[in-house]
Amino acid sequence: MCYAIPGRVVGINGHQATIDYFGEKKTALVDHSVKVGDYVYAQGGVIVDTVPEEEAKKVLAFWEKKFFELKKKDDSLSEVKPAGAALAPILSKVEKGRPLSKDEMKLILSAKGADAEAVRSFANNLRREELKNSCCVHGILEFSNHCGMNCLYCGIRATKNMERYRMNEGEIIAAANRAVKLGFKALVLQSGEDKFYTGEMLVRIVKKIRKMGVLIFLSIGERDLRTYQALYDAGARAALVRFETGNPSLYSRMRPGRRLEDRIALIRKLQEMGYLVSTGFLIGLPGEEESDLANNSRLTKQLGTDMYSFGPYVAKDSRADFDTCLNTVSLVRLIDKNAKILITTALETLSPEAKKLGLLAGGNSLMIDITPEKYAKLYVLYQGKYKPAEKEIRDTIALLHSLGRAPTDLGR
Repeated sequence: MCYAIPGRVVGINGHQATIDYFGEKKTALVDHSVKVGDYVYAQGGVIVDTVPEEEAKKVLAFWEKKFFELKKKDDSLSEVKPAGAALAPILSKVEKGRPLSKDEMKLILSAKGADAEAVRSFANNLRREELKNSCCVHGILEFSNHCGMNCLYCGIRATKNMERYRMNEGEIIAAANRAVKLGFKALVLQSGEDKFYTGEMLVRIVKKIRKMGVLIFLSIGERDLRTYQALYDAGARAALVRFETGNPSLYSRMRPGRRLEDRIALIRKLQEMGYLVSTGFLIGLPGEEESDLANNSRLTKQLGTDMYSFGPYVAKDSRADFDTCLNTVSLVRLIDKNAKILITTALETLSPEAKKLGLLAGGNSLMIDITPEKYAKLYVLYQGKYKPAEKEIRDTIALLHSLGRAPTDLGR
């Protein structure tokens, strides 16, 4: 099963390739040796691998009929439900491309019942109109649960009493190879902020995995810029760096010893280096106000990153409101029509239907944990996280097909 569909390069202009995808033309960054006529896989708007014509045509033969069947299914699930008197003018502003005020954002975030359904259906239809039925599916490999930080919201923070692990280089490469064999074309390498892994070690790992023809995301905490540059040169092309909250005082309280301005500066530096950056925030932090969520949503858009990620605050004594989480996904879709919005696995702690409802609220990206089982059970960001990879893959494929989504990510 592939988590991307190959397309044929029909034009190259500098570092941009135009790719034909069942009659649709999309563009992707040329980060691989390609020429017109080649069949390629792309992730995150980046060409990550070429594929032999015969192999590509076999994949396309399977998907051609299925793809259009899925589009029809997606169309049938994208009906916009009527909004109430308070929300209808706000959605009309979105249609006209006008920015929303903070008070209007707060109304969307607090929507309940029929109003919430109207907002989410509107956001889902925007997703369909702007990005069609594509849904990128990334694998995530959590190679260490050691962390030198003590972020108060995190399940693997330094002071937490838990069983720790580190995968060695051979284990990481083997796990990445397994992910590729399972069909993944994008892989997130995630750990705590674990300085056991030196820049040199990470460079070796990235170089080996890049040869497998995948887009490599880094989610390794904060490293110095020299290390990030070395990892980019080695083949990493994306980084997951959430700012968690745009409230400076709340940020410092939740992340002792760190400043929001430094986190934002890192995000901008990574963008300047050429990284595709995914950012976002936590929903429901202790002390968070509704205005904070509106500000966070606006900051996410202002940063202009390539993908957005929002997760609920989950603790034994406190959990984010599920409706607010879904409304946040919808709000960000309303203020950034072309966004790639990840529906996080953490959301499933609030509802067993979180993936489905998140995708129907405007989301269009998923991650599947492919960490080896003996380690996956120890990477406890929140309770109930672990699911066997093979079952998760089957369930995800079934979900995507039921919603009319295709596992494609062929550019912009």
